[in-house]
Amino acid sequence: MIGSGSPPNDSSIDNILPAEPDEVVEAAPPIERRATPRTSSQAFERHKGAALLVASGILLSRLAGLIRQTMMARYLGAGMAADAFNAAFRIPNMLQNLFGEGVLSASFIPEYAGLLGKGDEEEATRLAGAVAGMLALTASIIVLLGVLTAPWLVAIIANGFTGEKRDLTVLLTRILFPGAGFLVFSAWCLGILNSHRRFFMSYTAPVVWNLAMVMTLILFHKNHNEVQLAVYLAYGSVVGSALQFAIQLPQVFQLARGIRPRVTAAAESVRNVFRNFVPAFVGRGVVQLSAYVDAWLASYLGNGAVSSFTYAQAIYVLPISLFGMAISAAELPAMSRAVGSTAEIGAYLRGRLRDGLERIAYFIVPSVVALLALGDLIVHLLFESGRFQRGNTIWVWEILIGSCVGLLASTMGRLYSSTFYAMRDTRTPLKFAIVRVVLTTALGYLFALVLPPMLGIDPKLGAAGLTASAGIAGWVEFYLLRRTLDERIGKTRFIRSRMLRLWVAALAGAALPWAYKITVDRGSPLFSAHENAVHSKLAALVLLAVYGLTYIALTAAFRIPEAANVLGRARRVLRLRRGRA
Repeated sequence: MIGSGSPPNDSSIDNILPAEPDEVVEAAPPIERRATPRTSSQAFERHKGAALLVASGILLSRLAGLIRQTMMARYLGAGMAADAFNAAFRIPNMLQNLFGEGVLSASFIPEYAGLLGKGDEEEATRLAGAVAGMLALTASIIVLLGVLTAPWLVAIIANGFTGEKRDLTVLLTRILFPGAGFLVFSAWCLGILNSHRRFFMSYTAPVVWNLAMVMTLILFHKNHNEVQLAVYLAYGSVVGSALQFAIQLPQVFQLARGIRPRVTAAAESVRNVFRNFVPAFVGRGVVQLSAYVDAWLASYLGNGAVSSFTYAQAIYVLPISLFGMAISAAELPAMSRAVGSTAEIGAYLRGRLRDGLERIAYFIVPSVVALLALGDLIVHLLFESGRFQRGNTIWVWEILIGSCVGLLASTMGRLYSSTFYAMRDTRTPLKFAIVRVVLTTALGYLFALVLPPMLGIDPKLGAAGLTASAGIAGWVEFYLLRRTLDERIGKTRFIRSRMLRLWVAALAGAALPWAYKITVDRGSPLFSAHENAVHSKLAALVLLAVYGLTYIALTAAFRIPEAANVLGRARRVLRLRRGRA
């Protein structure tokens, strides 16, 4: 049972009839109680807006991250120093994802927002202070252990590194760990802000972190070699982490007046947070482990493999974050606050799930086609300059092609997991996440290290095998999630004809840019790398814009609902700008 509605009518809610529009309502959000409940259609529109707000914040943050990656590619290239920094840099990234997106969201936010919903702001403030005190203790221990155990951590995350490369990675890891402590506190700020529905600040704060690193590269790249610049960049990351935390504090103090950090577990609310903390930590840790497995295997593929994999990851994770994370983040509280009978809740969840899946598919299908057919244009536009040359572009594109295997499954899987969380079931997603990690490890080893020499192909293609193997594992996880959820609430499927139209529109949109590449490289095979095709960033930008506009136009002609929403938002933005002018 979800929420605080009437008790269930039966123990199973599969094979039930869909509810009428006014049967299921969404309970009001924690600090915005209303006299009359909203209808489900109103709730859908409201949370589409919430998803757009979250996506906007994530987009700004990811764009800042891409700028950082572009500058790193320019000044560090894809050699030893870049590999060392990218391997060490995974640690603060892991802690930010682990605490921010996972653990605190699952344990702190529900309890804190629940107190706000009851009007008990004083107890909510005490809870926030207690969590801050415990995090201060936890972060101090993490930083100390991280600095002391850096050599062993490097052996785990990049066991293939040796000699100077390994020593540099250890040094950078030690420098970066204090910044990881600041990122833990930044996740605490995110929990408070999200509970008060202040999504934008919490998701845009990482922009400051990325800009601090960009400024470090700009200021110190002259008269310093790549190794020295990597060290300066690590210090810049620590400064940026502190700024990311500091920029959120004024709004946190405004919302949680009189907050005081303290180490205590006297209150029931505090005990509830830490009771839920451990399973959430394990579950999120399993997900993060998958990324470390890939980095560990990539460390055996020679210089440039880890950094090239990281550059590719910055691109293919973008649509997952923008659409999978944004839609799931907006849907989770809505699903969690559903009230009614078991049958009514099942119908409500199916409706929200179907709506979210269709929105995800509208954006992820063209993303898959773009990475497959036009990935070299994207990499060229973002990274190719300075020490990052055409050969690096082709290598990163090959890795992106491997990521196409599971991009759709990974993104939809987030929404399925959120549905389980809304049903207060965290064990099922954890179980299937473990299956995915085991498969990723086994298939990754096979595809990256065994098959290339066995087939006599370039060992560098093993990096593409890593993303392809992760994609296969992602589809297995998605299948398990969907099958289990079907048994709980009934089947939710795409409209096949609509999905077919999405693929037709995406492939047709990519045809013109692809034809241009073939025309420029006359005589090249259809699926060649087209190494001489596009050397102008402006040309790459124009070709990608043509692809995107063609896709939107075709989906609008095919009467895809989400296309009308995109065009409607674009028209509203244009009217707003004209009004201001």
